[in-house]
Amino acid sequence: METLSNLPPATPESVWAIMQESTLRSEQERKKFREEFEQSLKESREEFDQSLKKSREEFDKQTKAFREDLRKTEKMIEANRREIGGITHSNGEVAESYFINSFKKNPHFAGQDFQFLYDKKSCYSKELELQDEYDLILTNGSSIVIIEIKYKARKDDVEQVLKKAESFRKLLPTYKDFVVYLGLAGLHVYQNAENEAKKQGVAIIKQVGKTMMVNDKNLKVF
Repeated sequence: METLSNLPPATPESVWAIMQESTLRSEQERKKFREEFEQSLKESREEFDQSLKKSREEFDKQTKAFREDLRKTEKMIEANRREIGGITHSNGEVAESYFINSFKKNPHFAGQDFQFLYDKKSCYSKELELQDEYDLILTNGSSIVIIEIKYKARKDDVEQVLKKAESFRKLLPTYKDFVVYLGLAGLHVYQNAENEAKKQGVAIIKQVGKTMMVNDKNLKVF
């Protein structure tokens, strides 16, 4: 074993050689570290790219499935809407048919007999830019009865009936000297609708058993 006393004396050349060897070793270590770091970075990027690709594929798959479910839901909603609309329209036609035919058999209202009946009468005035439709109109030489027909008569329908008198006066001035009565008919009439109709002087017409009943005790002239 060499001791410090046995080592050769340091010379500029030996010191320089040691420094060059140390520098070379450091460069080799730095190079190795850089290569290992770059390899690790490359592997991390590849792993990240794979993970990102997998996530995108899964997202696209879920998005496609969601859009497909959404299309199915929209189709189902549209089918239900058409079905409900068809049922509502059918129920309205049933109600109109019932009350129109009942008044054809017995055209009596407010203690008067009526000789003429008009159903689904549509009126339009270009000058007034006004249009309205009347489910059922009864008339004689001095009176007019305007009846709005619903499958289910609600409280809000009373306001709709009241507007019919106003539009009728404007659209058909020929009848300006006629007495106008209003009626709300429904195969089912909600109690609040019946109460509001009585309050406003609108007759309530409904089906009781197989008979049409007309409650015109609180009638007002419009």
